Amino acid sequence: MESAVEAGGNVEAASEELSRTISVAPMMDWTDRHCRYFLRGFSPRIHLYTEMLTAAAIVHGDRDRLLRYSSAERPLALQLGGSDPALLASAARAGQEWGYDEINLNCGCPSDRVHSGAFGACLMQRPERVAECVAAMRAAVGVPVTVKMRIGVIHAPGARAQLGQFGEPEYAALHAFTAAAAAAGCRQFIVHARRAVLGGFSPKENREVPPLRFDVVQRLKQDFPWLWLAVNGGLRTADQATQALQWADGVMLGREAYHRPYVLGELHERIYQDGWHTPAPAVLVERMQDYALREVAAGEPLGAITRHMLGLLNGQPGARRYRQWLSEGARESGPASGTAVTPAARAAALLREARALCAA
Repeated sequence: MESAVEAGGNVEAASEELSRTISVAPMMDWTDRHCRYFLRGFSPRIHLYTEMLTAAAIVHGDRDRLLRYSSAERPLALQLGGSDPALLASAARAGQEWGYDEINLNCGCPSDRVHSGAFGACLMQRPERVAECVAAMRAAVGVPVTVKMRIGVIHAPGARAQLGQFGEPEYAALHAFTAAAAAAGCRQFIVHARRAVLGGFSPKENREVPPLRFDVVQRLKQDFPWLWLAVNGGLRTADQATQALQWADGVMLGREAYHRPYVLGELHERIYQDGWHTPAPAVLVERMQDYALREVAAGEPLGAITRHMLGLLNGQPGARRYRQWLSEGARESGPASGTAVTPAARAAALLREARALCAA
C-alpha cells in the first residue's frame, strides 16, 4: 500500500497547476481507484474525482482503505458527503494529508440513502449549513474546497407536474445558495443543470427525467462572474462540451466518459492543444496489464479492475468480442484448483489476449 506521502507528492505544487477545464464526475460504485487509473491513460490533465465518501466513514472507519490511490491518478479530488462541519473538517484534513488536490462537498446526489443521511442534494435547502461546512473545511485545509450541486430540488409528491417549472422563486433559491457558499470561501462550483427529485425517483430517473437547464447555469455564471463554474449533465460529445466551454469555465462528463472514454482524449487534444495524442487501445491495455498484475499479486480480484475497461472499444470493430473476452475471462481468473497457475499468471494471459484483440 502506498503511504500518504508516496501517493500524494507535493500538494501545494499540484494545486497551483490544477486545471479543472475537463473533469470526470464522481460516480458511486464506478469511479473507484481502478477506474480512475484506467481513465488517466486517456489524458494526463483531466481532473478526476473519487466516488462520494462520507465524512463519518473516513473519520471513524478504515481510512487507509478508503483514501488509498495511485499517484498516477492525480490531479484528483476527494468528494465528501456529510452535513456536520466538524466531521467534514476532519475528513478534509485527512484528504489533504493523503495528498488529494481538492476537497469537494456533495450537494447534488439525490439517492434515497444519501437523502436519508441528510446530505447530498437535500443540502440545497440548507444554504446556511452548507456555508458552515465550507467554512469549516476551508479552515482545516489549504487545498481548494469546492461544491458540486444541482440547480434546485423538488420533493416527490407532485414532482412530475413541477419538472418543467423554474421561475424566479426557484432561481432566487439557487442564487442564495451559491452566495452563501461563496461567502464562506468557496470559489469553484460544479453545477448539474437539472433539479433533483427527493424521493420517488430512482438515481437513473434523476439523471435523465428532470429537463436540462443550461440557461439557468449560464445566468448563474453571469450573476457571479468572479466564481469558477463548471457545468455537468447531458454532455455526451466533444462538440457539446466545447460549445458549453464558450460560457462555462469547465465541463464535467459522467457516464459518457465511463462508457466511451476516448471522448476524454478527444477533448484533451481539442481543448489543451499541448501535443498530447491519445494512445491506441492496445497501448492502453498494456498499461492496464502492468497495473493489474501488481494489484492481483497483492490480492485484488481481476474483475474489480477489468470491469472498468469494457468501454475501451465502444463504437469500434471488435468491441463485442473484446467485452466478452474480458468479462468471461475475469470471472474465470481466480485460483485454479489442482494447478500451479497463479491468479497473476491468469490475469497476464487474459490481458495479453485482450491487447491482441485491440490490435487486430
